[in-house]
Amino acid sequence: MGAQVAALTTERDRLAAEKAELQDMLLRRQADFENYRKRAERDRSDFLQFAGMEFVRELLPILDDFERALQTKCASVSYAKGVELIYTRLYEALKKLGLEPMDTVGQTFDPNLHQAVEKVETDESGDQSILAEFQKGYTFKGKLLRPAMVKVAVRPS
Repeated sequence: MGAQVAALTTERDRLAAEKAELQDMLLRRQADFENYRKRAERDRSDFLQFAGMEFVRELLPILDDFERALQTKCASVSYAKGVELIYTRLYEALKKLGLEPMDTVGQTFDPNLHQAVEKVETDESGDQSILAEFQKGYTFKGKLLRPAMVKVAVRPS
């Protein structure tokens, strides 16, 4: 009888250890699945944001063309107003998607945000200050979409 009790106790301990191991494995699998689900959702969100970013990037040259068209003198006032209306609607739609223009003139040159296409030696402005903007720079939802092309002041050597 004592041997039978010892055998049953050993069997019970083995089964309890096996149960604990299986419960631990189940908890780990559930945690792995939850992590996978969160990562997949984050990847999907990043992909959608990136796709939107690429779409907006493709429209930037059109926005630039509209800005140049608005700077050109036109004989027909109603035609000019129509172009301005289209530009405004396009620009507002892109802003709703997350497009933000960067302010550059008067700012300090930052190679992470600006592309220097011209450097001018001058004492009239601070070193590395931006004097003019040749092409507007934009961010999209806080990320750089296109650097601004700028003219930068440098100290005379």
